[in-house]
Amino acid sequence: MISWEPARRFDLPSETPRRWRGLPRWCGALALVALAAVAGHHLAMQNGLARLREAAEHRLDMLATGLDADLARFEYLPALLEMTPIVPALLGAPSDPGLRNAVNRYLEGVNATAGAEMLYVLDPGGTSLAASDWDRPGTTVGQNLSFRPYVIDALGQGKGRFYGVGITSRKPGYYLSYALRRDQSARGVVAVKVNLEESERAWRKLPGHVVLVDQRGVVILATREDLKFRPLWPLDASQRAEVQRSRPYGEAGLQPLPWTPKETLARDVQVVALDGVDQLASTRALRGAPWQLVVLDDLAPVRAGARYAAITASLAMAVLLLIAVTLWQRRRAVRQKLANQAALQAAHDNLESTVIARTAQLRAAQGELVHAGKMAALGQMSAGLVHELNQPLTAMRALSESAGILLDKSRFDDVHGNLQRIRGMVDRLARLTSQLKTFAHKSELQLAPVVLAQAMADAQLIVAEAAKKNATTVEVDVQPPTLNVMAEEAALGSVLVNLMRNAIDAMQAVPRRTLRLEARPQEGRVILRVSDTGPGIPPDILPRLFEPFVTSKPAGTGLGLGLVISAQLVRAMDGTLRAANLPDGGACFVVDLPAAIPNFPHTGVIHK
Repeated sequence: MISWEPARRFDLPSETPRRWRGLPRWCGALALVALAAVAGHHLAMQNGLARLREAAEHRLDMLATGLDADLARFEYLPALLEMTPIVPALLGAPSDPGLRNAVNRYLEGVNATAGAEMLYVLDPGGTSLAASDWDRPGTTVGQNLSFRPYVIDALGQGKGRFYGVGITSRKPGYYLSYALRRDQSARGVVAVKVNLEESERAWRKLPGHVVLVDQRGVVILATREDLKFRPLWPLDASQRAEVQRSRPYGEAGLQPLPWTPKETLARDVQVVALDGVDQLASTRALRGAPWQLVVLDDLAPVRAGARYAAITASLAMAVLLLIAVTLWQRRRAVRQKLANQAALQAAHDNLESTVIARTAQLRAAQGELVHAGKMAALGQMSAGLVHELNQPLTAMRALSESAGILLDKSRFDDVHGNLQRIRGMVDRLARLTSQLKTFAHKSELQLAPVVLAQAMADAQLIVAEAAKKNATTVEVDVQPPTLNVMAEEAALGSVLVNLMRNAIDAMQAVPRRTLRLEARPQEGRVILRVSDTGPGIPPDILPRLFEPFVTSKPAGTGLGLGLVISAQLVRAMDGTLRAANLPDGGACFVVDLPAAIPNFPHTGVIHK
């Protein structure tokens, strides 16, 4: 039964860990970057807050000192007026118009020198008898101010302080009151109104915002108009009743501010949200009044700087990580390169030894293959051998019978001629069997340096008779004369003799018979050329010239084994044998053998 279930991937368990192998390193790097960002943000935030707090402290010192000075510089006026005879006289005769007019002018002169907004005198019932602004609209003269806290405090305690909106002038100010007594009973009250708007206008020139909060938590002075006369938190019932009675804030609605404390950094420093914007609120209590001076600084620039610091720290950490990874990768690459070089060197050494071993095996196999080829070729020779052996044997039988008949007839010269012919046929059969023995023998030649000129001279001596018989001129040109080759001397001589005999036999039918042997060194090799002036090699035979039983000689004159044996001998000596026809006629056989020793440079060039 064939299952159509998809083939399962058994390598997934090994691929999955590899896929996630780098995840811990990436998570660690991201954690370091995040940690650097958090640390940079925290440090920048702390430094920014510290700078803001320091600047706020300086501003609070300056503002509180100035405001305390403004409040304290008018405290001497009520006591000064008590010592002036005309003021107690008016309190004793409040209905005297002359005294009232004199006190009005006196208060106007004193106030012009002191610089207060208003200076006035009230009777024990809280009604204003005289004032420095008696001749201006909104004056307090004739007004009953007994409900005002500063009047109540002065009559009850001797002194009073109050900040509020004027009943008649509708302008806010700071009120100082002092009871005028006689025999421990209050005869009246002297009050001074101080305008603090000049200080408020000076605050607007400073960075950030400044608010002044009274004892009820209501903003009475501020650099922002929308904050004035608004409490930081809702007033309770008792506070609302008191405000309704004393009317310190005029007709203000007392809508609470969107003030939300968020974080306390120190006793007098906290982070608050005002209108949804985080502010650093630094507070300082005044010495001369129950008020608190608050400096507000926007935290947006500090937080923006902290964000920039976090980004810079994270980028710096990322750069450091990249540098570390680059250095690690470079070090790893160097180690990998060294390991690769060592592995490559080991592989090269192993390959070199393997190549040497394989080369030896190939050479042995080549020898075996050549020998096997020779033995296979012997089977192909059988038909030709029968023909080649039968002809000489038949002729020898006929000649021997003829020699017997001639001997009976005492024709000794003819008998001698038949014996000569029989000896030639025996020599031919000997050469044939020698060639076959050489062809069938497994070649294992011992190579040694051989003087090429001497090998040529020995071969020339062997073929001298044949060359003389065929009127062949032999030319030898070896440069340099001491040229040596790596070869086996007997095998080299056999190749030379075979090539020279073939050349002599090929030139029998031409009028000009010249056999030329020349040799030259070339790039560690020796090029030997054996050329003749014969008719050349037929084109149909040239491609198969080195195959067994291929010959251009007439039937009965050769088996076609000489070139095959010569080519095998040259290959056994690590050389090559090739043949070609010359452009001017004739054949040329080129033998390429290794040089035995470095040879001297030459000027001649052999064209192959």
